Amino acid sequence: MHPYCAYVATLKDKKDVDKVYHDRYYGVAIKDDNELFGRLVMEINQAGLSWRTILLKEEGFRKAYHNFAIAKVAQYTEKDRERLLHDAAIIRNRLKIEAAIHNAQAIAKLQKEYGSFYAWLKLLSEEFKDDKVAWLKEFKKRFKFVGGEIIGEFLMSINLLPGAHDRKCHRFRNVIG
Repeated sequence: MHPYCAYVATLKDKKDVDKVYHDRYYGVAIKDDNELFGRLVMEINQAGLSWRTILLKEEGFRKAYHNFAIAKVAQYTEKDRERLLHDAAIIRNRLKIEAAIHNAQAIAKLQKEYGSFYAWLKLLSEEFKDDKVAWLKEFKKRFKFVGGEIIGEFLMSINLLPGAHDRKCHRFRNVIG
């Protein structure tokens, strides 16, 4: 049996959503802009809740936000906002919904300027390395509902900041540490 990060080691069911996320997605680079946006939406929605809650609602988020299609979400209207506020499959928090729409618009601007959200992130990763304060400052210029914990987890989850896995974890060697 492979060694795991401390929390995941306590989970006995191989199909547990936390264990599956840990083994397949956490700390794995993402290059697709829509998937990057989706991860950001999920990290923002996790604020004040457990990650397990968000993972269990992932399909609801995908459906509600048109599979995280940035161009589509950036065009959401008041009708879409109301739809989302009444969708029990997601977190019905007005500030988080407004942030998702605003952030899709911000990413659309980055795509025009840099070619992709991913290209912007890679450029920053070369400049900032693991300077979480610099990352946060840059995110706060463009995005809503982003704090140190949200951005730190977002960047670790997509393999741009170290810390996704414990050194003894079998996944550690697959990420930047």
